[in-house]
Amino acid sequence: MTAKSAAAAARATVYGYPRQGQGRELKKAIEGYWKGRVDADALRATATELRRTNWRQLAEAGIHEVPTGDFSYYDHVLDTSVMVGAIPERHRAAVEADALDGYFAMARGTQDAAPLEMTKWFDTNYHYLVSELGPDSVFTADSTQQVAALGQALALGLTARPVLVGPVTYLLLAKPAPGVAADFDPLTLLDRLLPVYAQVLTDLRTAGAEWVQLDEPALVQDRTPAELNAAARAYRDLGGRTDRPKLLVASYFDRLGDALPVLAKAPVEGLALDFTEAAAANLDALAAVGGLPGKRLVAGVVNGRNIWVNDLEKSLATLGTLLGLADRVDVAASCSLLHVPLDATAERDIEPQILRWLAFARQKTAEIVTLAKGLGGGTDTIAAELAANRADLASRAGSALTHDPAVRARTAAVTATDGRRSQPYPERAAAQRAHLRLPLLPTTTIGSFPQTTELRTARADLRAGRIDSAGYEERIRAEIGEVISFQEKTGLDVLVHGEAERNDMVQYFAEQLTGYLATQHGWVQSYGTRYVRPPILAGDISRPEAMTVRWTTYAQSLTAKPVKGMLTGPVTMLAWSFVRDDQPLADTAQQVALALRDEVNDLEAAGTSVIQVDEPALRETLPLRACDHPEYLAWATEAFRLTTAGVRPDTQIHTHMCYAEFGDIVQAIDDLDADVISLEAARSHMQVARELAGHGYPREAGPGVYDIHSPRVPGADEAAALLRRGLEAIPAERLWVNPDCGLKTRAWPETRASLENLVTAARTVRTELSAS
Repeated sequence: MTAKSAAAAARATVYGYPRQGQGRELKKAIEGYWKGRVDADALRATATELRRTNWRQLAEAGIHEVPTGDFSYYDHVLDTSVMVGAIPERHRAAVEADALDGYFAMARGTQDAAPLEMTKWFDTNYHYLVSELGPDSVFTADSTQQVAALGQALALGLTARPVLVGPVTYLLLAKPAPGVAADFDPLTLLDRLLPVYAQVLTDLRTAGAEWVQLDEPALVQDRTPAELNAAARAYRDLGGRTDRPKLLVASYFDRLGDALPVLAKAPVEGLALDFTEAAAANLDALAAVGGLPGKRLVAGVVNGRNIWVNDLEKSLATLGTLLGLADRVDVAASCSLLHVPLDATAERDIEPQILRWLAFARQKTAEIVTLAKGLGGGTDTIAAELAANRADLASRAGSALTHDPAVRARTAAVTATDGRRSQPYPERAAAQRAHLRLPLLPTTTIGSFPQTTELRTARADLRAGRIDSAGYEERIRAEIGEVISFQEKTGLDVLVHGEAERNDMVQYFAEQLTGYLATQHGWVQSYGTRYVRPPILAGDISRPEAMTVRWTTYAQSLTAKPVKGMLTGPVTMLAWSFVRDDQPLADTAQQVALALRDEVNDLEAAGTSVIQVDEPALRETLPLRACDHPEYLAWATEAFRLTTAGVRPDTQIHTHMCYAEFGDIVQAIDDLDADVISLEAARSHMQVARELAGHGYPREAGPGVYDIHSPRVPGADEAAALLRRGLEAIPAERLWVNPDCGLKTRAWPETRASLENLVTAARTVRTELSAS
C-alpha cells in the first residue's frame, strides 16, 4: 500500500475507556453489592449498561473500532487470571461456589483468606492484582467474560476489538505463590500458558472478532535476551495458528527498544506503539527495522495519561512521517483512556478559557477522530479544528497562571545546603530519643482514619450551604477529638489527628496552593472502587498560608503524646496530579518542595515534634528504563530533602510508601535521609524489611503488619508473627509497628479491632524481647 492509500485508510480507535460512568455508577453498584443492597443481577445490569453507553459514545464520536474486554468489575489483570484459570488455592472453593463472590474475595480477601497482592501498574497510579504462580500451576481457558462483551458490542452493530493482557506481560508481572521458592520464574510457564491463550483467541474468532489486541507493556522495560526470546516464541506460536483472529500487539508508556524488531518479525498482523512518551525513539527504531510492510500500525499520538489538549499539527507531522512505514496507519491514544477522567465539559468551576486547555477521555476521543480525518483527507478537512487548537495552545503558553516571577526567583536561589539536615542521622536519632521518649517498637498509624458518611455529608452540607463554616469546623473538631481519644485508649504511642478535614491527600493541598486547578467530576480509578480526582498542576506553585498547622496543633492540645504533622511529599504531589508538560518535572518538583518546606517549618514552630512527609509515589514514578533512573532519582530525592531539611535535629521526619516494588529504589530511600520510613509489607510478607536489611539501611523503619486494603481484621497473633519476621531483618531499637497505609477507606469497626490487635501484638513482642 502506498503512503497515500495508507493515509486514506486511516481509522480512529482507542485501547480502553474509563469504566466508572459519568456518576461513578459502577462504584456505587459494586459497593452496594458488597453491602447487600444490590443483588448480582442488578450489578451485572449496571455493568452491561455502562459498557453499552461507552461503546455508543465512542461510535457516535467517530471511533471506527471500539474496544471490548477493557471493562472490569475490579481489575483487568485479575480478569486475566480468571480467564486463564490462575485461581489461588485458598480462593478456589469460593470461586467454585460463586464466581462473582470468589472474584471479589481474590481482590479484597475474606476473614479466612488473604487477597492477592496489589501493586502499581507500571509507572501509573492504577493498581493491579498480582497473580500467584508456581511450578505446579495449571491453566485452563475461560473466555466467557471476553466472548460475552464482544457479543454485546457486535449486537449493537459496532466493529469491536477485544483487548487482552498479553501472555508475556501477564507472566512477567506475576510472582511466586506463597510457599513457592522466591527465585521461581513465572515466565517458565509460558509454554503451558500459550495453548490457553490460543483457545481464547479461537473462541473470540468464533464469536465474531476480526482483530484481537494483546497488550504487552512489559516489553517497554529493560528485558533480558531470554525474555525477548520468550516474546518471540510466544508470538511465533500464537501468530502461527490458523484458527485465530488477526493479532494487534500493543505497547505503551515508553519506547519498545529491543523488543521492536522481535515483534516486527513476528507473524502478527499489527503493532501499536506509543508516539507521545517515546515518539523519537519509536520512530527511529521503526525506521531501523524497515517499517512494518504488510502490517497495520496503530499510532498512539494523543497522550492517554495527561489532560492537556493535543498539539494537532505536531501529531499530524508525526503521523505523516509514519506513512509509508506500514501497510495501514490508524490513530489512537498512547494507552487506555482509563487513566484520565471522563468528560471535561462536566467541569463548571474552571474558567471557560482554561477549560479549553483540557482534554479528558471524550475530548481525547474527538482529537483522535480529528487526526484520523486530517490524515486521511488532508489538513483542509480539519482547518477549523487546527485554528481553534492553535489558539488554545497559545492561550495557555501566554497565561499569567503559568509564570510567577517570585516563584522562579526563589527556586533560582536554592543552594545545595538547603537540602541537607544540620546534623548526621546518629546525632539526630539520639536527640529524638531523648525528646520523644518512645518505647521499644513504638506504635503509630500512617495518618488518615475512616472517612465516615457523617464527614462526607458535612462537606456536602458545607458546599450546599446547609451549614456554615463554623458548623462544619465544629464537626471536624468533634471528629478529631474522637480519633485522639480512641488512639489514647488503644495505647498507640505516636498519634495522628486523622485528617478528617481532608478530601484527598493530594487534592487537599492542591486546593490551597497557587498554580493548581481542582475538578469536581474528574474521577480516575486508582484500584477497585477507589476513585480519586487528581488536581491539575497548571502553573507555578506557591503556598499563600499555612495548610495543616491549625488542625494539627488542635489535636496536640488534646493529648500529651506526640501527634504527627501530616503532609504529602513533592513527588507524590506531582505523580497524583495531572502535571504540567511545559517545563521539566524537576523544576516543578522544586517549586512544590519549597511550598511544602514552608509548611514543615511552620509545623515545627507550632510545637510539632514528628512530621511525616508521604512519598508513596517515589517508586511509582520511576522511569521504566534503567538508563533513565539516575536523573529522576537525583531530583526526586533532592525535592524531598529540600522539603524536610530545615528542621531542628530533635524534630523527627517520617516518610511513607506503599504498594510498589521497593527493592528497585532502596538506595533512593536511603538518600531521602528521613529518620523513619513506614512501608507496605503485610501482603508481601515483610519482603521490604529484608530488602532494607540487605541494603544495610541505617535508620528506623515500620514495615506494615496490617493490610488496610482488605476488610479482614488481622488477629493479634498474625500481626505478632509479621512483627517477629520484621525483627529478623531490622533491629528492635529501629523497628516501628504500624499499618500498611492510611485508614480512610476502612470502616470504624474493623479499624478499631485491627489497631487494638496491632497494639496487643507490639506489647506481646516487647515482652518477649525483654524476657530474652
